[in-house]
Amino acid sequence: MGTRTPSTCVIGAGLSGLVATKALRERGLPVETFEMSDRVGGNWAFKNPNRRSSAYRSLHIDTSKERLGFSDFPMPDDYPDFPSHEQVHAYFESYVDRFRLAESIRFRTEVRHARRLEGGGWELELSDGGRRHCDALIVANGHHWDPRWPEPAFPGEFAGRQIHSHEYIDPTEPIDMRGKRILVVGIGNSAVDIASELSRRDLAEKAFISTRRGAYVIPKYVFGRPIDTIMRTMPHVPLGLQKSLARGLMRITVGRMENYGLPTPDHKLLEAHPTVSSELLVRLGSGDLAAKPDIRRLDGTEVEFTDGSRERIDVIIYATGYRITFPFFDEEFISAPDNRLPLFKRMIKPGVDDLIMIGFAQAIPTLFPFCERQARWAAAYLAGDYALPDIASMEAIIRADEKRDLKHFVKSKRHTMQVDTAVYEWGLDAEESAGRARAAAGTGRRLAPGND
Repeated sequence: MGTRTPSTCVIGAGLSGLVATKALRERGLPVETFEMSDRVGGNWAFKNPNRRSSAYRSLHIDTSKERLGFSDFPMPDDYPDFPSHEQVHAYFESYVDRFRLAESIRFRTEVRHARRLEGGGWELELSDGGRRHCDALIVANGHHWDPRWPEPAFPGEFAGRQIHSHEYIDPTEPIDMRGKRILVVGIGNSAVDIASELSRRDLAEKAFISTRRGAYVIPKYVFGRPIDTIMRTMPHVPLGLQKSLARGLMRITVGRMENYGLPTPDHKLLEAHPTVSSELLVRLGSGDLAAKPDIRRLDGTEVEFTDGSRERIDVIIYATGYRITFPFFDEEFISAPDNRLPLFKRMIKPGVDDLIMIGFAQAIPTLFPFCERQARWAAAYLAGDYALPDIASMEAIIRADEKRDLKHFVKSKRHTMQVDTAVYEWGLDAEESAGRARAAAGTGRRLAPGND
């Protein structure tokens, strides 16, 4: 029986889909990428016609360009330390041009349904009425596009406007918030950006930010350098020691959150995904923005908080994160209830060897190098250079990785996929070496080359 090179389809041409497409093309593997929009970039395509972009007009990424750039395609020297969404999107477009990725991308083509065939392989139903068959499927549709609202909803009724941060464009779109009293719910990076912007004295009458568990807000710069170039994880150094050093640095440079009016966090620094902002604490300290605890109930034109205080509010913006969903899969096949998606090395569902998920993690400091590393692994696997372990071993590794990755973080839907990129890459390097040895010995579970 002969062998052949497996064909692969990729869903999405955002960050994850682009690095996957490039990695497969470099190995000479046939790949076709489907993008429902007319452009690449996913979330970073401002006002993306697919209506799934969460970029707002003032958005700048909170990771420095030094940590963002792909290994073989650094960001331009003339970019600032923290590029804007326009610059990040232009960087993706340059990446596509440099590596001629558009040759493999079908734009304005949505995958409506993906069905796994008996015995393996896939049939895709496309928005143009066509169908495609492929040996392997890479899912790269992202996890920051399906807004998650508070669950359960806050009791009571609210007479004003309520939107999710996913809809927010600027202080006048989709709602003109000038002269209004605004409440932002959440304290992640989008929440603090939006609250800081709206708290300008020439915009909202008054701005508030409400947080349930509090958070540690770390600045973008320390000692005149982007903080992520100083605070780097070292996989061979005990994480507890690294966290102690980071906490000491923050005590010196920032101090206590309570000094800014924020609630006392119910966790230690770095036990939750960090919130990075050099502006929020200044806004709070200047009195332009006021911090509030969690909402107790909505009461017409007012909001009551858990400390008993009440405020008249015109607009509530919920920056409460996103759900992980796959509209092209049958829910019983694969889903992520409560945002839990256990995967072998955050990529493979045991027993479904021809499905690879890329980018489904909350990676520190950023998804860019994380996804690039996953894409290289996927290419090695699809080229037949790597073989998976048996299913029982895969499930044991999932449990061990989750225990390692999640034990240092608070339990919440925001942290179900938390990983540190440096630690993850270290572990994936070791597993890939073991898998290459299995492939060379003719053992393990191999997808490629496929059988004719």
